[in-house]
Amino acid sequence: MIIIATLAHKTFKTTTIMKTTTKILAALLVLAALFSIGCKQKVVNSNTATNTVSPTPSAATTSTGDKSTVYLTREISPEALVKIYNALGRKAEGRVAVKISTGEAGNNNYLKPDLIKNLVETVGGTIVECNTAYGGKRTTFKEHWQTIKDHGFTPMFKVDLMDEEGEFEIPVQDDSNIKCDIVGTHLKNYDFMINLAHFKGHPMGGMGGVLKNASIGVASANGKAYIHTAGYQKTVPGLWQHTGNQDGFLESMAAAAQAVHNYFDGGKKVVYIAVMNNMSVDCDCVAHPASVKLKDYGILASLDPVALDKACVDIIFNMTPSEGNDNGPLKQRISSRHGIHTIEHAAKIGLGSMNYEIVNID
Repeated sequence: MIIIATLAHKTFKTTTIMKTTTKILAALLVLAALFSIGCKQKVVNSNTATNTVSPTPSAATTSTGDKSTVYLTREISPEALVKIYNALGRKAEGRVAVKISTGEAGNNNYLKPDLIKNLVETVGGTIVECNTAYGGKRTTFKEHWQTIKDHGFTPMFKVDLMDEEGEFEIPVQDDSNIKCDIVGTHLKNYDFMINLAHFKGHPMGGMGGVLKNASIGVASANGKAYIHTAGYQKTVPGLWQHTGNQDGFLESMAAAAQAVHNYFDGGKKVVYIAVMNNMSVDCDCVAHPASVKLKDYGILASLDPVALDKACVDIIFNMTPSEGNDNGPLKQRISSRHGIHTIEHAAKIGLGSMNYEIVNID
């Protein structure tokens, strides 16, 4: 009897210890889960809306098979813009930002209000911009507003200079150069972004497409300085003495574009459209751009910004030159600035895929 009692007592103690250990492990798992949730970065989008910053989804989640889909129409018209937006199958909902370049004073190559009018009205969008970081008519809010008016965007549209009331930092997924992206505080006022880019050349980046429009375009003036100097400085004065790291600049553009993409629900609340017209070797930020040597090509759109910019570049490089349609100067501009590196780095950090298929919607 004493032996049986002793065994029973030992069994009871062992069972009690096991139960206690199980409870402790369960408690630790709960605490670990709570800690994980608490460590997630969040960006407040405004009032009661909150955007959780998620890593960029893999290209497979925004593509058909192994290739991202890029839609194409050779027609450049207000109706074609709406048509290609609808082809994307992602409806702009909530407060919609339409990011374009309204153009530097003296430049006439920007996307005209009459061209984009139907699309902006369809989505109930607001044209959004930020001040520039170089000499011109868009470095001050007063002159910037005047240029926007002179170019016909007001009073036709609601327009918002997003850094007019300040700036804030959003996280970057790739911090090899910049450690954050500096954008205007008014970005918090939007739930969805239509990245409506004018594809053309660029004096420093080689080309300007949707990646440039999302990065330099959405950044505040100080944010532009931070990207141009590849993370060297966060203020405008003196920035042009620190722009020697060309690949770092291009990689910073890719990282900033990804930050904006991620800000909009991990890219689920953004679409990308590129208009290939008036394709000078200079961008819309140049007051007196080089003359256009190329014929207008069409409009392309995708949910994958990397695939879209790559498709635009491939069209230029694979084009057979003809009378009045000389792709040589733009090819040289892109190559001389190593412009393709922005696209390559964006693919490397997971923003999208350079593999794509074109679907013609004409």
